[in-house]
Amino acid sequence: MSAKFKRTTKYIFVSGGVISGLGKGITAASTAAILRSKGYTISPVKVDMYLNLDAGTIRPQEHGEVFVTDDGVETDQDLGHYERFLDTNLSRVNYITTGQVYSQVLKRERAFAYDGEDVEAIPHITDEIIRRFKKAGRGSDIVIIELGGTVGEYQNAIFFEASRIMKLRTPSDVLQVHVAYLPIPGNIGEMKSKPVQQSVRLLNSMGIEPDFIVARAEHYVDDRRKERIALFCNVKKEDVISNPDVASIYEVPLILQQQKLGEKILSKFGLPPGKKDLAPWKKLIRTMKNSRKEVHIGIVGKYFATGNYHLSDVYVSIIEALKAAAWHNKVKPMLHWIDSENIEKKGTELLKGMNGIVITPGFGKRGVEGMISAITYARTKKVPYLGLCFGMQMATIEFARNVLKLKEANTTEVDNDTKYPVINVMPDQERKLLKKEYGGSMRLGAWPCVLKPGSRAEKAYGSRKILERHRHRYEFNNKFRKQFEAAGFIFSGTSPDGRLIEIIELKDHPFFVGVQFHPEFKSRPLNPGPLFKDFIKASNKK
Repeated sequence: MSAKFKRTTKYIFVSGGVISGLGKGITAASTAAILRSKGYTISPVKVDMYLNLDAGTIRPQEHGEVFVTDDGVETDQDLGHYERFLDTNLSRVNYITTGQVYSQVLKRERAFAYDGEDVEAIPHITDEIIRRFKKAGRGSDIVIIELGGTVGEYQNAIFFEASRIMKLRTPSDVLQVHVAYLPIPGNIGEMKSKPVQQSVRLLNSMGIEPDFIVARAEHYVDDRRKERIALFCNVKKEDVISNPDVASIYEVPLILQQQKLGEKILSKFGLPPGKKDLAPWKKLIRTMKNSRKEVHIGIVGKYFATGNYHLSDVYVSIIEALKAAAWHNKVKPMLHWIDSENIEKKGTELLKGMNGIVITPGFGKRGVEGMISAITYARTKKVPYLGLCFGMQMATIEFARNVLKLKEANTTEVDNDTKYPVINVMPDQERKLLKKEYGGSMRLGAWPCVLKPGSRAEKAYGSRKILERHRHRYEFNNKFRKQFEAAGFIFSGTSPDGRLIEIIELKDHPFFVGVQFHPEFKSRPLNPGPLFKDFIKASNKK
């Protein structure tokens, strides 16, 4: 559409209030999907307020999944949602942190780029923020910027200020969408709008008035509540958009569009309304709701627990990839979180009843023996198995110990003095670790992989060459390659030069595949990852 209409790039800021974890990312992603369905090019941006340069060094339990883009930047999990909802590949311009902004400004100051001026938050920091927003918008009709955190927090105020300045300079090019929560206290049983009002007052105190309020609640917001929000928050009633709890996040675009959010946004921007609809999403939801037969998948990992709670956000891309593959196979995904440390304590009885087993990515020695026990169970009981990154390495160790009888086999990440280091640190990574270069230093981003003719992997992908995303420091030790191959271990995917092992398989098994990369990062609800589709297909037969 941008080729037909010459216009300036538009910007939508999505902020949140009342509580964290409201679903700003899903709201932003859904809005992006709606506008894209109308023919507009969309560039989503996530702003993390941390001083970290990226999300790579943050504990998964602290921040959720670390998502990796093709160009190798370690980002917040919301970029994964953006990619899945838009079915597109994003890059480092779509991810901004406070640390990146301040680092760049200070780098310029050291280079005398400010001609001796004293460097200040305004205008220098806000100018750098705005520069990054505009860079992300090059070639796009609309930029949707999710401001992390909750309104009123000290650390995100400078980004709100940047959005205010952009609105001041070009008011017709900027919209503010505020997502806020309406609780229903159990002892009252009535939906309360006062928290939303207070949240908007905080926005107002920074010189910002929302154009839309997305009301997050357990149920649809009734007219009475909408009228109160409109009156006290200075928005039109029709611009209060209800966003209730739903069974699947992929229903959200349909719910928002039922309230004509797309048309309302384009009208405020003075843009044509577009004629396309969300037909693929409607078809997906129908398939999802009509899938009755259950397939039970055990997801074995070690980052679920945080205090007394278990967080699925740590593995959100894996979960969404499994769901998408299940719906593709017309079955209902029943996902079971299994802590590998619990397997060490209680045994593989925890895996009974599983139609398929997934071993998740991870680092370090905690829970490793539980993972290896789960793999032995999957291999010997002929339960379909998919090992992702660390899961491939654990499958290699399990085979070495129990088939090759190399009882002390291990990865040097767990035991640096192991007699049989079947998994070893990559040479360049060893140098980085010695220098304590941890941040952004792994083998990251999309790398090519060549598949063995006739292998399960080649049949799944339908191609001899693929491009998948990586995030690791350790690899299969080629000193043991001939020994493994002689015992029937198949190396079905390698780097183009044949040096790095990327995929392993076992024959005479319903499905046993381990990959060094992360196929979950490129799986989409409307286009599921090939390995996930075949894994679920095999699990369904089991």
